[in-house]
Amino acid sequence: MKDLLRVENLTVEFGVHEGIVRAVDNVSFAMPPGGTVALVGESGSGKSVCSQAIMGLLPRPAKITSGSILFKDPRDASPVVDIAKLDRHGPEMREICGGEISIIFQEPMTSLSALHTVGDQIGEAVELHGQHSDSGGRSRRLSRAEIDEITISMLRMVGFPDPKRALRTYPFELSGGLRQRAMIAMALVCRPALLIADEPTTALDVTIQAQILRLMKDLQKELGMALLMITHDLGVVANVADDVVVMYRGKVVEAGGLRDIYRDPQHPYLKALLHAVPRFDMKPDERLAPIREIKATTGHLLQQKPETKPLPTFNPKAPVLKVRHLSKTFKIRKADTLLEQLLGGGATRVVRAVNDVSFDVMRGECLGLVGESGCGKTTLSKMLMRGVSADPNEGAGRVIFDDWGRKTDVLMLEGDDLARFRTKLQFIFQDPFGSLNPRMTVYDILVEPLVIHRVGDDAYRREMVGELMELVGLDRRQLSRYPHSFSGGQRQRIGIARALALRPDMVICDEPVSALDVSIQAQILNLLKDLQKKLGLTYLFISHNLAVVDYIADRIAVMCAGRLVELAPAGELFRKPMHPYTRALVSAVPIPDPNQRLDLRALMEGKASDPKQWPAPFTDTGTAPLYWTEVEPGHYVRMTREAA
Repeated sequence: MKDLLRVENLTVEFGVHEGIVRAVDNVSFAMPPGGTVALVGESGSGKSVCSQAIMGLLPRPAKITSGSILFKDPRDASPVVDIAKLDRHGPEMREICGGEISIIFQEPMTSLSALHTVGDQIGEAVELHGQHSDSGGRSRRLSRAEIDEITISMLRMVGFPDPKRALRTYPFELSGGLRQRAMIAMALVCRPALLIADEPTTALDVTIQAQILRLMKDLQKELGMALLMITHDLGVVANVADDVVVMYRGKVVEAGGLRDIYRDPQHPYLKALLHAVPRFDMKPDERLAPIREIKATTGHLLQQKPETKPLPTFNPKAPVLKVRHLSKTFKIRKADTLLEQLLGGGATRVVRAVNDVSFDVMRGECLGLVGESGCGKTTLSKMLMRGVSADPNEGAGRVIFDDWGRKTDVLMLEGDDLARFRTKLQFIFQDPFGSLNPRMTVYDILVEPLVIHRVGDDAYRREMVGELMELVGLDRRQLSRYPHSFSGGQRQRIGIARALALRPDMVICDEPVSALDVSIQAQILNLLKDLQKKLGLTYLFISHNLAVVDYIADRIAVMCAGRLVELAPAGELFRKPMHPYTRALVSAVPIPDPNQRLDLRALMEGKASDPKQWPAPFTDTGTAPLYWTEVEPGHYVRMTREAA
């Protein structure tokens, strides 16, 4: 067999209470040694079940009913093995999995043990699969010192800044990018012939994603391994794959070489996926084309004008939200010993999460707020909602909300006044499952804001909840169901309906599509744009994906290390990014076109988000003051006064 891996007519079925569910249906594909194959499809298409079958990790209800998974490691004289026929818990399967085939999971935080250090978890793989031959040719187990040496070498290879310290570090102490690097180190420490990467960059920022993609390609070349990339992101596929296999509802609907697939897609599903991805070159009136469009209808209650009447002094051109000099610092204590943990000792450092931020949100617009995880954008949004208190800054920090001519200082509100303000400004959360109470029905979730704020009687609330369901394209008959019985996109629509229950003037959308497939993402983005027009909403849209924000926003503010560094109209920011951090964000967005691959080596690895590494006149050392400068009409950049 010339192929490293050959999947032939694989069928996997799940036995459930309702009967048999065929998750993988007669799937076939092959992987050459050292090649890269992308397995593409939405959630539920069966691609992850394929990877679980290859690794022998299928859950108990799952069974391979037909087909074969042939594997042959070209580095030795071992015979061809049919993984589908092996005992999942047998010694042959254990020898292959982890030693010859490894996997990187989608969510590193849940895949890594919270109770063990990174060194222990990577070392465990070496201990299970690593052996050393002595002078007599006999194999022996490696010593602890040898295991630590191999672990440190692997951590250094995947780009850990301090590999020795990482041995004693727990996963919760690492950033998302470093946790994913730890997962990669664990998967590659035994030098496998095949690496399966199951959505390895879905939860990461675009700059960190680009770094991980570069790392995986470099390691693949250095170790001579094959890569099976499982993803729904066609931009990622265009940058890493040699061949593409497209799955839909458990079946392979199209397969071929990378350039053939993108140049001349044949299947309607693949064509729809390509049209659902936001692009920088979209026309102003062009819409994303999701596979299934949401039909939103507005009922008579939602069409009624709000009870709040504008004052004679109301200015429709004035900002609905004015933020001035907002700051937030956190004190973090690092206890290195058990005694320090018990007695409250250890070094304390101050983290400035939000640093003197000022901006305006105009009525009826969508202001995009872009930045990497940890830049302070979510903390800023919580401060606007008064979920997190701002630093007392001698009265300098202010948040002014314009309630149709009634100016409200949000930071000074208390009690009933604060509760009334929160009916005007609502929040859509990033995780649609974590933000919905699993013990409440959809009706209870949607009626809860109306009950809390004493809006309407029972009849009004029942009708309003029904209208909210139809507004986001869901059926009223589903109100008695619980969140777990909905898909991720449907749960996010429930979250949107809950945010609109009180008919707010403004909505903060905190990463509302980052956890969704591209076609579901297109549904939600189109829905938000439609709702903005129908209900006259103002959005603050927070995301780390510049292409997504460019599609939905009118203006974009870029945030890094607690500060706003650039603000411009959406199209202008893409065409002419001025700040080095903005340029890094733009250059790191993967485009679904093999002819426009990312220059992974040109990216400022680890330096793009470090203000001290930025070139002049943007360098921010914390000593020399920087100024908000209008370089072109409506285009602002933070730089030194000399350059301005």
